[in-house]
Amino acid sequence: MAGILTLGALGASLSVDAFAASLGKGATEQGNRWRDAVRVGAVFGFFEAITPAIGYFLGYMLNDRIVAYDHWVAFGLLLAVGAYMVREALMGTDEPATEPRTDITYWRLAVTAIATSIDAAAVGISLALMDVNVWMACLIIGGITTIVATSGVMLGKHIAPHLGRYAGVLGGLVLVAIGGSILFQHLTA
Repeated sequence: MAGILTLGALGASLSVDAFAASLGKGATEQGNRWRDAVRVGAVFGFFEAITPAIGYFLGYMLNDRIVAYDHWVAFGLLLAVGAYMVREALMGTDEPATEPRTDITYWRLAVTAIATSIDAAAVGISLALMDVNVWMACLIIGGITTIVATSGVMLGKHIAPHLGRYAGVLGGLVLVAIGGSILFQHLTA
């Protein structure tokens, strides 16, 4: 069974996209109050928590068909998601945000949260191939994302132009490392 530290690392990795997006929100919003930051964090955390469950149940339905090579599937999915995160981080621009805004609409926020949590669905498929309590994983991933995204909004004005790209690279590399660890454990068992 995946341990708390592994799930915590997974949650931290998956929250990197939300952190980068919330840094951007913090950089473009005026008057970042805790209430606004917590609201943004909660929306990101909610979507980041439910998408692994969706992926998990899809993976669970396919588990009988892929049990002989499940470790390769988990490795491939995590490698693909991690590599994509690294690529997106390296391809991003370093241009500062445009005109500061004072509105945080729920629609725009939800669309952003969904877009940043799609990778968690692919990770959820990988979780179905391992001995993982999906509800604990979702709570940990969602909780970490809520905290990270809330912090990102509050820190956005100060560090968004400098840290966003490096955070994406680090998060992607952690996902690749988790996938490598799964593959290594199955090949050496």
